[in-house]
Amino acid sequence: MNHLDDGVWRPAAGNAQLRASALRLPRLSRRAGFWAVAFSFFAVTAFSTAPSGLYGLYEHRERLSSITITIVYAVYVLGVVVSLVLAGHVSDWYGRRAVLIPGVIIAIVAALLFITWKSLAGLIVARIVTGVALGATVATATAYLSDLDAGSDAVATHRAGIVATIANIGGLASGPLIAGLLARYEPNALTLPYVIFLAALLVAAFAVARAPDGRPPLQPRPTYRPQRLKAPERARGQFIAATIGASLAFAVFGLFAGLAGTFLAGPLHHPSAALAGFAIFLTFGAGVVVQTTTISWPAHRLLAAGIAPIILGLCVLVYSAWTSPPSLTLFLIGGAVAGAGGGAIFRGSLSVVLSTSTADDRAGAVATFFIAGYAGLSLPVLGAGIALQHLSPRVTLLIFGVAVGLGILAATPVLVRPLENARGGPSPHSPHPARGRPGH
Repeated sequence: MNHLDDGVWRPAAGNAQLRASALRLPRLSRRAGFWAVAFSFFAVTAFSTAPSGLYGLYEHRERLSSITITIVYAVYVLGVVVSLVLAGHVSDWYGRRAVLIPGVIIAIVAALLFITWKSLAGLIVARIVTGVALGATVATATAYLSDLDAGSDAVATHRAGIVATIANIGGLASGPLIAGLLARYEPNALTLPYVIFLAALLVAAFAVARAPDGRPPLQPRPTYRPQRLKAPERARGQFIAATIGASLAFAVFGLFAGLAGTFLAGPLHHPSAALAGFAIFLTFGAGVVVQTTTISWPAHRLLAAGIAPIILGLCVLVYSAWTSPPSLTLFLIGGAVAGAGGGAIFRGSLSVVLSTSTADDRAGAVATFFIAGYAGLSLPVLGAGIALQHLSPRVTLLIFGVAVGLGILAATPVLVRPLENARGGPSPHSPHPARGRPGH
């Protein structure tokens, strides 16, 4: 028989329906969902940089030139930026889970492409798909974490910004290291790393599917439009400073990631994929260490404190190439010091964005922030790939080290300027210990 329940017609449940209902898994709590989203964020970002630790193997096995590898990287960045523009903001309208799950699924498709399609064409397609997955994930997951950890006033907490930063930068750091270590197990050097990441992404998709949605869909839903690059009306100056900081921090990471493998295999004569992965991990990982040891620091202090380490690290990095013989130790130290400064600037910038945006425009603001960041990440890599066709690795490192350093010095007055809210009062992103909600 059929029956009415609160005026809605439904068929009577049979035994099969009752069994299915009994087996249905419960929704995770907000706290568990928070960590499920953080894990998915980490898995996607780590997977997105995993090929960086394997490019040396691709060059050797597929006889690829450095400009070809640069093109492979370029299409990846293009996928990230296009995806951020088209999908980075739509979770503000359709709900966070409705966008994050497809983002993780797209990453799963990319992993399958890496595993099954070994040619150059397959590498290019897989990198494009990876970029699309990251672009759909990075802004959505950041906003999702803020929603799940926010209080009744919907204001992002200190912890949400820290976890989002660690999941992002920590994932970018871990991907090349994990891939490089797994690549030592021949003859599956270009298969095993992606199988491991595929398993992690499957777990992430399942976990997010059980997480509560941080933001319900808007009703009625707005007409779709691509992301517009704009700053929040009430904090335009702060937001612009934050995007500048993100672009410069990512430029430092991009400079090292783009030249680490080439410099290690060339002047330093260390072609190991594991060492290349470790070098990139050290740079990004130093940023993570800074972020976890400066939790109580306000955004303004982080932004100011990151400038000197970046300049010093770039100087050591360039100097390492001009010693006789080139110094691996100084190269790694320079990358770590520059990464520490970049990590401070990145977390300070992200804290500004989260605190100056609202739940209604948070994903869109974060998408704009990451578009600026990934633009900064791509330029040193693309420029270095072109320059290496005509210049030696150490001259290329000198030119781009000086260029990035001058960019940071030029932006210093903006980054160290005291940050005030729209009404001229104290900065809204100053630390609020009570907002950390450690028991949440």
